[in-house]
Amino acid sequence: MAQSLMNKTPGGGSTAFHDKQISMAHGAGGEASRRLVEELIRPLLANDWLNPLGDAAVLPAQSGRLAVTTDSFVVQPLRFPGGSIGELAINGTVNDLAVSGAKPIAITASLILEAGLPTEILRQEITAMAAAAGHLGLPVVAGDTKVVEHGKADGLYICTTGLGAIHPRAELRADRVCPGDRVLLSGPIGNHGMAIMLARAELDIEADIRSDTRPLAAMTEALLETCGAGVKWMRDATRGGAATVLNELARDARMTVVIDEEAVPLDDAVRGACELLGLDPLQVANEGQFVAVVREEVAAQALETLRNTPGGERACLLGEVRKGSLSRVLARASYGGVRVVDMLIGDPLPRIC
Repeated sequence: MAQSLMNKTPGGGSTAFHDKQISMAHGAGGEASRRLVEELIRPLLANDWLNPLGDAAVLPAQSGRLAVTTDSFVVQPLRFPGGSIGELAINGTVNDLAVSGAKPIAITASLILEAGLPTEILRQEITAMAAAAGHLGLPVVAGDTKVVEHGKADGLYICTTGLGAIHPRAELRADRVCPGDRVLLSGPIGNHGMAIMLARAELDIEADIRSDTRPLAAMTEALLETCGAGVKWMRDATRGGAATVLNELARDARMTVVIDEEAVPLDDAVRGACELLGLDPLQVANEGQFVAVVREEVAAQALETLRNTPGGERACLLGEVRKGSLSRVLARASYGGVRVVDMLIGDPLPRIC
């Protein structure tokens, strides 16, 4: 049933919308609103469920368990090395479904536009959404558009809701995590947060760092297909980075998580920028990496599966779960020292997603 929906891919047709920028009239519900939706938005996202432009999309009934997630995207700048807010909105929503063990079925998107936003920027971001969704065969089935006064929305905000079908072998819960379980990381960390920081031109640092924004669904599905119930827990390491999700794991499982600091994959440019700024890479945001906990006996198979899946070539065995009276994360260095890895406190880099 889910597959029938996913085969309907978003469109990418040309648009006839000629207004140079967004005005308050485009959010008033009248003729200008109609033209914005019918001449710009619908042609770029076209599919059988969106095209009627009714008050709700009517989807075929799904069997089995469903997952639903809602997210909002307020990143600044709107475009950054490696991605943009439109692509990020699709990937971020899909990834929340993926690490919940769900295959994405459909997505909705609400656009909050600022009066004065150049139409070309809006066109670029809807095109980016269509491309990211089309890559996954994922239809954008419904949405809404509102316009606020100039200076009230930093150009564009995007709110999304994603619907997915839970994999029949997925049993992902923190209470299934046990001492001896292994912790996997899907790839190098810190790229997104550092790319956003450098894109804001607030720092006099030259580095070729690109956001890692990407969909994780292929990797998480491969992991569940290969290891089934041997996969116990997954979480994408977005705001707060890997440190935050590892601490959430330790707290929810009531265990101690011990990681090998030398095993953490880092691009050289990210490592250098973090050292210059005094940042812990484990606390820097990502948009295309996840942490998974698997049974010890399937750890080698799980790691091989990730490394053989496109995008997972640099996956690593990060550490293990241990019984402990304190729910905490410890990082073990090669020289034998151990430090406590804290959850991110405060917000040193707001507006990253």
